Amino acid sequence: MERHLDDWVMSYAAELGPAAPRAAASRWVATPSGARLAFVGGAVVKLHRAGTDRGALEARLTAVARSALATVFVPPLSHRVAAAPDGSPVTAWPEVAVLDADSEIPWAEIGRLLARLHRLPVDPGLPDHGAVERLRRALERARGLAGLADRTLLVQLGERLLREAHEERRVRERAQRHTTSVVHGDFHLGQVGQWDGDWRLLDVDDLGVGDPAWDLGRPAGFWAAGLLADADWARCLDAYRDAHGPAVPATGDPWPAIDLPARAAVLVAAVRTLSRELDNEDTAGALLAACRRM
Repeated sequence: MERHLDDWVMSYAAELGPAAPRAAASRWVATPSGARLAFVGGAVVKLHRAGTDRGALEARLTAVARSALATVFVPPLSHRVAAAPDGSPVTAWPEVAVLDADSEIPWAEIGRLLARLHRLPVDPGLPDHGAVERLRRALERARGLAGLADRTLLVQLGERLLREAHEERRVRERAQRHTTSVVHGDFHLGQVGQWDGDWRLLDVDDLGVGDPAWDLGRPAGFWAAGLLADADWARCLDAYRDAHGPAVPATGDPWPAIDLPARAAVLVAAVRTLSRELDNEDTAGALLAACRRM
């Protein structure tokens, strides 16, 4: 990382006040989406990925700051989008403990948290959620997986899922059955952290309005792929329903409502896993097997 960028990040973090004390050095982490996180003192300074729509990001940050979204998201350290020396949009957040696969996962709390999000009033300033756009980016990444035996399968599957996503939205809108909620847009375990003793959501990059079923896609898809235990999926789904989450019917088979988001989440995760060349062969194998079944 260029020294001038590191200096800029530390200077920016120092301006954020006591929530981000000065530090002698910063620690950088690259995310799968292409963003870069700098950990400085108590702050996480996020340099957003290339191609980020600054106007949409500002609208999302403003919504979190001014609406009931502040009750479900970890609050930002600044309510403005800054600009790094290279022009990257920058946001700043407190550093919090985040869930991962090795944590004891509070699936019931996660279900209730998502239901709370989906029942909030829709902020008129929010853009559409970014889950379908993430699917499009995964398709482009799949096209670049040269030499991979399953590349053609993943590309064809991605193209089909993208067509289905656009068609489903058109059908729902024509039939006036389009469920519109506030949607996280990129929900997975790494987007949940502890704040003031409560579980809160992280990352506003894909926050927006649309079908809330997309936020259940990852746990549903991983359950279908054999990567999430039956009991864990049941705890999440039951708690979501008990909290009157609108993404699925209150009773009966939830799958018709979440089938497409679940398949899309598996495809996105498979492409990410393969493009990052991770060593977890079991996960990669299960995701690819699920893609082949589709």
